[in-house]
Amino acid sequence: MKTSLLFAALLLAIPVVNAQQIKRTPIPNSNFPISVAVSVPAGADTVYFSGVLPETVDGDTQAQTQSVLNRLKAALANEGLTFADVVSLRVFLIGDPKLDNKLDFKGLNASFGQFFGTAEQPNKPARTALQVVALPLPGALVEIDLIAARVKK
Repeated sequence: MKTSLLFAALLLAIPVVNAQQIKRTPIPNSNFPISVAVSVPAGADTVYFSGVLPETVDGDTQAQTQSVLNRLKAALANEGLTFADVVSLRVFLIGDPKLDNKLDFKGLNASFGQFFGTAEQPNKPARTALQVVALPLPGALVEIDLIAARVKK
């Protein structure tokens, strides 16, 4: 009986593994909606999402990014996740023909900032954004894939 009580007391004193959280390291002195690094605790489930293109190729980089992020929001919801669970994104951009084929980083960030680093959803993922020559959908200016993590409870 003494041994059982001692064992029970020890179990209560051990920190619960599922209490570990995803650690996000912010960019120092910046409110930019990405993290420098994101650490996922051992035992968390990671879910990898394929690249998503915009619903339509109408509009500029900002409008197409909004479309892609809305589609990703729905894909996350289908897996029981939200943007708060996103730990990493890769953004592939085409130079906008209306901007002399230059990358519209400002347009990307205008839409991105509506989904990450907000009062409603303060979690900021790690992100890579790069310009590519072409995407699989003619006229598309942006494609995004992402990784989300679910901490087991």
